[in-house]
Amino acid sequence: MRYDIVIIGGAIVGSSVAYYLREQGFSGTIALIERDPQFAHAATTLSMASIRQQFSIPENIRLSQFTLKLFRRLKEEFGDDADIGFREGGYLILAGEDGLPILRSNHQAQIAEGADIVLEDADQLVRRFPWLSTEGISAGAYGRTGEGWFDAHAMLTLFRKALRQKKVDFIAADVTGIARDGNRVTGVSLGNGETLEAGIVVNAAGPNAGKVAAMAGLELPVEPRKRNVFVFEAREKYADMPLLVDPSGIYVRPEGSVYLTGGAEPEEGDCAPDPGDFEVDWPLFEEVIWPVLATRIPAFEAIKPTRAWAGHYDYNTLDQNAVIGPHPDVGNFLFANGFSGHGLQQAPAVGKALAELIVHGGYRTVDCSAFGYERVAEGRAFRELNVI
Repeated sequence: MRYDIVIIGGAIVGSSVAYYLREQGFSGTIALIERDPQFAHAATTLSMASIRQQFSIPENIRLSQFTLKLFRRLKEEFGDDADIGFREGGYLILAGEDGLPILRSNHQAQIAEGADIVLEDADQLVRRFPWLSTEGISAGAYGRTGEGWFDAHAMLTLFRKALRQKKVDFIAADVTGIARDGNRVTGVSLGNGETLEAGIVVNAAGPNAGKVAAMAGLELPVEPRKRNVFVFEAREKYADMPLLVDPSGIYVRPEGSVYLTGGAEPEEGDCAPDPGDFEVDWPLFEEVIWPVLATRIPAFEAIKPTRAWAGHYDYNTLDQNAVIGPHPDVGNFLFANGFSGHGLQQAPAVGKALAELIVHGGYRTVDCSAFGYERVAEGRAFRELNVI
């Protein structure tokens, strides 16, 4: 079987690429390959499903702004029943004295891109959020609009359902090999014994992206990182609570009648987990997260953990930024990888960008050139400072 485009990875990134290829008028054949068709272990469905404009790099802000515009016109795009439960609760990113220069610099970049972010000192923050303790806090950046959280399953379902009307072949299989002839990839081998000839291969394999690139003989510094999310109950219900990020990296936000928290995993010495390890690391909650929550929000000294989950995301070890676009030597192998926790919110924009690149030969809506593979080949980091 031959396809004009084979997309490896059928969660939100791969589905977005396929969706926007059709939206841009691509009429060729498309195969969307997914090894986990129920998405039980997908980074998409195990994520915190949030969107923010509080990045340090303008290009990252623009990617999220594209997706925000999509959220605002969701029914126009996907039909009157389209709903992803988007709650525009905002982000509140806190900084101590040491982190204040970076927070200010990031805020300037965000304002320059038109984001509705306010930078407030400790006294202003307490007036806005009386439940907050600003012990050790110099300032915080708060997204008044254009930031919040949503239902990842619902978002993925919208794209997948729309693709069923757009003549895209869904294939449930493992990719076991990628054939190359010189500076072109020519086909993809599947675990079920099939081989698909391919005009273009798009790597949208999430945490598995580094291994997929290696099948084509290409190096990609992307590997899985395990992250835990904990659910807890508290007597106090703060309807005005944004997604709060402590200087320690620990975050918390409301979710209906409960709260979600995480961010306790250490970055230093972090290593790729066993791909099959989805066990929750409960000591992180007891020993690391809870003390921080109790300090930052005194009412959270008395809380009750109820459940938790663990997932993997695609971590770019070079600079925690996405790798987008073709390989400079193997031009028909395209990357959409290494989002380092930003993939769900950036996927629609990246899907649109790659579709424009394939159909029109260049980026039109969001210029993703800065995320190109060339920097990987040169070992030149394009670093995002606001990684959560």
